[in-house]
Amino acid sequence: QERLAGSDHAQAYLKKRGLDAAIIERFRIGYAPDSWNEVLRNFGATDEARRALLATGLIIERDSARATGEAWYDRFRDRIMFPIRDPRGRVLGFGGRLLAAGEPKYLNSPETTLFHKGQELYGLHEIRLARTSLKRLIVVEGYMDVVRLHQAGVAYAVATLGTATTPEHLKRLFRQVSEVVFAFDGDRAGRAAAWRALQTVLPELREGRELYFLFLPEGEDPDS
Repeated sequence: QERLAGSDHAQAYLKKRGLDAAIIERFRIGYAPDSWNEVLRNFGATDEARRALLATGLIIERDSARATGEAWYDRFRDRIMFPIRDPRGRVLGFGGRLLAAGEPKYLNSPETTLFHKGQELYGLHEIRLARTSLKRLIVVEGYMDVVRLHQAGVAYAVATLGTATTPEHLKRLFRQVSEVVFAFDGDRAGRAAAWRALQTVLPELREGRELYFLFLPEGEDPDS
């Protein structure tokens, strides 16, 4: 969050995507500078600290340190950072959106002791912050989709974390509400994602649980 405040080009990207200051603060969106050792320099002063950073997926251990002399490097570089929080607000991991050209455009924290992407949903804590009376949850694919929907007043949106919907996701969703709406991008990939979600959700349906699919026009996504 501090680095975002000091980066004109990261702030310009978020402004171009239509995010206001209040929603950036609510979701604690930040920026990972274009550096191989920003996290290491700030939080990895001791071997114990570096091992903790490695265990939580914030740094990567090099196969060989002979060329550079550095044994580790930062996982997230030049990315808009989306903290992934549990319903109580504790940070479990991160999603990072690359600002420059390149791949992967989105990068998630790896599986760790804290973070299991097949179980977690982005936005559940922020729904609690909104203090809305929940009737339904709408499931989208991306971090930016969730943030933009919350900003637009649809404060009951969540996202899966770069993975297909799992039975564990559905159990968590139906513990919150009895009505779940899937809204994926209006293209072939979005329709394929909807079909996979339908196949996963059918065994989880019970009396009193309702499932809907919202199909967007071709070329549109929940953000637009």
